Amino acid sequence: MKPTGLLPREKVLRDPVHSYIHVDQQIILDLINTPEFQRLRRIKQLGTTSFTFHGAEHSRFGHCVGVYEITRQLCDYFSRNYPTQKPGDGLWDDDERLVALCAALLHDIGHGPYSHTFEHIFHTNHEQWTQHIITSPDTQVNQILQRVSPAFPNQVASVIAKTYPNKQVVQMISSQIDADRMDYLLRDAYFTGTQYGTFDLKRIMRVIRPYQDGLAFEIGGMHAVEDYIVSRFQMYQQVYFHPVSRGLEIVLRKTLQRAQYLYEQQQFTDAQMPSLLVPFFENHIQVQDYLRLDDDALNTYFNLWRDHHDPILRNLVHHFLDRIPLKSITFNPQQHTSLSHMKQLVQDAGFDPQFYTDVNNSFDLPYDVYDPTSKKPQTPIELMQPDGTLRELSKVSPLVSALNGRLSGDQRFYFPKEMLADSHTSTFPDVLRQFQSHINNNSLQD
Repeated sequence: MKPTGLLPREKVLRDPVHSYIHVDQQIILDLINTPEFQRLRRIKQLGTTSFTFHGAEHSRFGHCVGVYEITRQLCDYFSRNYPTQKPGDGLWDDDERLVALCAALLHDIGHGPYSHTFEHIFHTNHEQWTQHIITSPDTQVNQILQRVSPAFPNQVASVIAKTYPNKQVVQMISSQIDADRMDYLLRDAYFTGTQYGTFDLKRIMRVIRPYQDGLAFEIGGMHAVEDYIVSRFQMYQQVYFHPVSRGLEIVLRKTLQRAQYLYEQQQFTDAQMPSLLVPFFENHIQVQDYLRLDDDALNTYFNLWRDHHDPILRNLVHHFLDRIPLKSITFNPQQHTSLSHMKQLVQDAGFDPQFYTDVNNSFDLPYDVYDPTSKKPQTPIELMQPDGTLRELSKVSPLVSALNGRLSGDQRFYFPKEMLADSHTSTFPDVLRQFQSHINNNSLQD
C-alpha cells in the first residue's frame, strides 16, 4: 500500500529528542488532530514517576510522535538501501510504509490515566484498547483510517496485535529493540534528567536491516546494540523501578479501590460522584467511556474527595496529591511470617492494612532468547554476518550473554510512613524495630 495524500508542504513538530518530527502525509496529520490522539497530551508517559523525578511531566503524545518519527526514518533508510527487487526476497517493500507509520503513531492510543498503573487497577490492557479504538466505527481515528480502505483499520490493529503478516513491520513497533523502546528510553532519560537511557540511536539506525523473517543488525554494529541493552537495564533499575514511584502507584491504586468500595456502598454525594469512573466500577466499559478518562479527570475527583466523609479515602487522596508515599523495605519469601506481623502492627497503629499495606514485585528481563513456551515470547536480536548468515546476539556478545535470561528487580513490602514516627520510644514494638534496622541497612529512599 503506497503512501497517498502528501501534504503540499511538509509540516514539522519541534521535539527535544529527535529535533524535528516530520509529517508529510495528510493521513498522519489528520490522525494527530483527532480527539482520541490529542487526549494523549493529558496522560503522563511515566505515571507517578514525576513525583520522584520532577522533570518527568512528558506525555504519551510526545512519545507516540517520537515512535512515528523513528519508524519514518527506518522506512526511508530501508527504501533507499534495501528496496525489494522481487516478491519474497526479504527486502523492504515500501507498500508497507503507511501501515507501519500509522501503527507507530497509534500504538499507545489505548493507554488509560497514569499509564500502566491504571491497567493494574481495573485489569485493562492498553494494547487491546488500542485495537478497540482503531477498529471502532465510533472513533475519528477509525474514520480517517477507513479513507485508505475499509480493511485498513484492521490491518493497523493487527500490527499492534502482532498478527500482521509482514514481520518486518511488526518488529519495527514491537520487539526487543524497536522504535517504541528506543524512543521511550531516550525520552524518559531526557525528562528525568538521567543519563542511564542514552545510547547511540543514529548508529543503530545505520546497522538495522530487513530480512525474510524480520529485522536484523549488521554484526559491525553489535556494540551499539549492547549499549542499548545496558541502557535499558539501567533505566529499569534506576528509574522505572524506583521504590518511591512504586509507593505512590500503590497509593493511587488503593485510592481508587476505596472509591469503588464507597461507590458500591452508595457513599458518594452527587457533587463528589465519580461519574466517569462508574463504567469501570461496574465493568461495563464502552470505547467512549474509556476515552473520556485522563490524568486530569482523576486529579479532579481526588481534589473533590479531600472533603469526603470517609476518613480512609480522604487520607489516601491527601497522601497522593501531597506526595506522601508509602515507605518500603525489600524482603524475600522466607520473611512472609514477619510481614504478617507488620500488617498487624499497621492495624494496631490505626491503619487498615487493606488500604495501607501492599507487596510490590517489580522484575524485568533485560534480554532473552526466543522461548515459545513463555507467556510473552520475545523475538531474539539477530546479528547478520557479511555472508548473510545470522547469529543470535547473546551467542556473540559476552556482555549480553551475562544478562540473558536473568531477572532483575526486587520485592518490597509497603506500609505507612507514619509508622516510623515513634521509632525512638521504648514502646516501639520489637518487630517494627527489626524492620526499621533492616530499612536503615538497605538505605530506604524517599
